[in-house]
Amino acid sequence: MRILLSNDDGYFAPGLAALAEALAGLGEIVVVAPEQNRSGASNSLTLDRPLMLKQAANGFYFVNGTPTDCVHLAVTGMLDYLPDIIVSGINSGANMGDDTIYSGTVAAAMEGYLLGIPAIAMSMTSFDGLNFATAGRVARELVEHYLDNPIEGPVLLNVNVPDIPYEQLTGREVTRLGRRHKAEPVVRMTSPRKETVYWIGAAGAAADAGPGTDFHAVEQKRVSITPLQIDLTQVSQLPTIRAWLQ
Repeated sequence: MRILLSNDDGYFAPGLAALAEALAGLGEIVVVAPEQNRSGASNSLTLDRPLMLKQAANGFYFVNGTPTDCVHLAVTGMLDYLPDIIVSGINSGANMGDDTIYSGTVAAAMEGYLLGIPAIAMSMTSFDGLNFATAGRVARELVEHYLDNPIEGPVLLNVNVPDIPYEQLTGREVTRLGRRHKAEPVVRMTSPRKETVYWIGAAGAAADAGPGTDFHAVEQKRVSITPLQIDLTQVSQLPTIRAWLQ
């Protein structure tokens, strides 16, 4: 079993260390993560400058780029084999609903999926990070289950784990993505140099969060597991747009 790990919080993030520790012993593990925190980087690739690959004292590799850069570089240039599975995380903070569009954690897993490799994005549902061991244990269970029961064809799973002790989890649920209200407005401030600066506002509260959604599952202290796809085509509008053009 060959496992590639990445994240968007950076190679120094405690969630990544917890993930590597939880998966230890399942096979050959290689970690390639961003040099800095690249949360919100989505699926961006660095095309305007070269990337550098370095190795930290703990054996983790890091790249001066995005999460997508890390996985792309590892799979298409660094490794001389295709990983059996890619696991991204453990992210500090949830990646549910609309978050998945912006998430670098999900993007790292998605890049593996695009390259034909099964991938799992792991996130904690709070920024407190008090129970990374819980998410690590869930990640190990999912990887072990995949190893014993492989799914035919590439799969991309978005997993969100409540930030509670493992014993308090009430189960696992296969969910769909919910939706959030629109984000809060940007915050306008004045810098010490009297320049006007803006901070991106907080994400909106959950809007579509009923039974069956990722929001509802974690609210019920269950692990949310959402299979994702890449095709963004609005199929239902194809006839409408054809008629509009005529």
